[in-house]
Amino acid sequence: MKEKEIYQGVIFTLTQKQVMVNGMQVQRDIIHHPGGVGILLIHANKLLLVSQMRPAIDEKTIEIPAGKLEYGEDPYEAGMRELNEETGFTAKKLKPILTMVSTPGFCDEKIWIYEAIDPAPAKIKLDCDPDEDIETMWIDLATAQKWIQDGKIIDAKTILAIQHALLERR
Repeated sequence: MKEKEIYQGVIFTLTQKQVMVNGMQVQRDIIHHPGGVGILLIHANKLLLVSQMRPAIDEKTIEIPAGKLEYGEDPYEAGMRELNEETGFTAKKLKPILTMVSTPGFCDEKIWIYEAIDPAPAKIKLDCDPDEDIETMWIDLATAQKWIQDGKIIDAKTILAIQHALLERR
């Protein structure tokens, strides 16, 4: 069906697309996004999380280390990069946990979530993006579960990663 670009920004593109629903042609606004990656890192029975300001919701969030893909970028490689940039850690490998879509009603963003296997401090720390101000924290899984229940952790990819960790460790 017909699709028209309305806006192209640094992070996403907005299009209007004509689609057929129940025999009627209707318009949908769609955000095209290159996707993202998140990393679950547990070391010495502690979970490594990051906190940063998120202007879209005007509050600081607590999340697993994560970042945006560049168009065409391999999610695995982006995961290794983001882990290093945001936390100063690396991993022997990343084990896939799941791929999710966050808001398929209007956005095509996919997020790949991995678990860091054999994490260790990186020999060379990559710089964060200039527009990032990230704080790291180590917490145990019981605290992470409580923070989800209390609404202190509200990020969907982080909730999924923590729930995965809790299920795996039962």
